[in-house]
Amino acid sequence: MPTSAPDAPARHLARPHRPVLVAGTLGELAGPRHGIVELPLRLWWNPHRAFDLDQPTMLAWMYENVLREAVRVDELRNYLHGATLVRLWPELNLPRGVRAAWEARHPMLRRGTVGGHR
Repeated sequence: MPTSAPDAPARHLARPHRPVLVAGTLGELAGPRHGIVELPLRLWWNPHRAFDLDQPTMLAWMYENVLREAVRVDELRNYLHGATLVRLWPELNLPRGVRAAWEARHPMLRRGTVGGHR
């Protein structure tokens, strides 16, 4: 029967067998804020992989996919923008594990605290 140490860090999953990758700082996320971005097939398995970041629904959709599928920090850095992530965070539809992992590392993302209000 598997056991875990009581002080072991929680391991959050984006989906079964896929640990969540979280950036060390929001400041290192320097991805684009506007224009058309084409995600690599590894991050978005659709033949139409271009996202128009000037359309709010497409911007959120791209962020949701990158947050779920990224396995390398450079993917987070290249496609996400820190201030934009903070702004979008309350509206993003994310698996519980992804949300929990990012909020554990970046407490300012927790519901009710983004923007300085509760």
